[in-house]
Amino acid sequence: MKILLSLRPAILLAFAICCAAPTVAAQNSDDIIRVDTELAAFEVTVTDKTGKPVRGLKAEDFRVIEDGEERKVDFFEPLKKQNATRPLSIVFALDVSGSMTAQELERLRAALQIFVRNLADYQSYFAVMTFGMEVKILQSFTNRPEKLEKTFDKLLKDEEEGLSTHAYDAVDDAIRLLRKKSPPGIKNQLPKRAVILITDGFPVGDTVTPRTVIERANDAETSVYTVILPSFSRLQGNKKPLMTPLEASGLTEKTGGINLYAARNNYEPLFKALAEEITASYVLAFYPNNKNQLDGKFHAVKIETFRDYAIKQNRAGYQVKR
Repeated sequence: MKILLSLRPAILLAFAICCAAPTVAAQNSDDIIRVDTELAAFEVTVTDKTGKPVRGLKAEDFRVIEDGEERKVDFFEPLKKQNATRPLSIVFALDVSGSMTAQELERLRAALQIFVRNLADYQSYFAVMTFGMEVKILQSFTNRPEKLEKTFDKLLKDEEEGLSTHAYDAVDDAIRLLRKKSPPGIKNQLPKRAVILITDGFPVGDTVTPRTVIERANDAETSVYTVILPSFSRLQGNKKPLMTPLEASGLTEKTGGINLYAARNNYEPLFKALAEEITASYVLAFYPNNKNQLDGKFHAVKIETFRDYAIKQNRAGYQVKR
């Protein structure tokens, strides 16, 4: 990560510790995250008025507002192609509870293969899991296309698993997999982590709550993206999908992700747009002042640009653990 000011080795060590081991504290806000050092880091995605991701921004294009006061950006790094020090790790979590048709599975497999190829120029790693009544890991993290091809072939052979749809459990397991198995950052860089959840948007039978999953996703610096396929969509009279319980939970909104609905006959444009969204991200970090480091309170953080852009950030603030 590019460092915008001269730092002592001890501070760099603190940053490395922060990247490796933040912890969660449940407070009144679902977005509260406790960090063990004084660095506060945020991942953001920027879009223009048409919703298209904006690339090529620099640190000076942003400003960080903490509790209403502007803070200096101490660390800044976009996600780049051929960036060996900042890996991109993605878990595909696929609903096999029985609602997806064979034709949709075939189109989904083709779209996922193209999605993986579109990210080939990044330092990218992928894992694949399925879920219905239980969560199964089909492939742990790999950057080998041939392994992913075989894994996607397995999707066509998976049997239906009943009526339960443990979507939150699947995301929770995906976050755990990211923390334990995904490639770590190098030279104090923050890795980009994401879960792509493909489901009907109607979780049933989960053992973990949405609030807990959101807290754990924030703690692991992970964004969650959901894709709802045509056979899952509940349409209103105006042909717009009804909001699902999964969307209403805030899982994507509070982790910096987005909800997407696939077209009926072609999923490739959706996954192309999703690849653009995931890779057009930036990490910004700053050191809170001494008072905020010591008071043990939640501090709201809002990241803005000096241009007329919209920003999504992966968490709403921080809390220093003492």
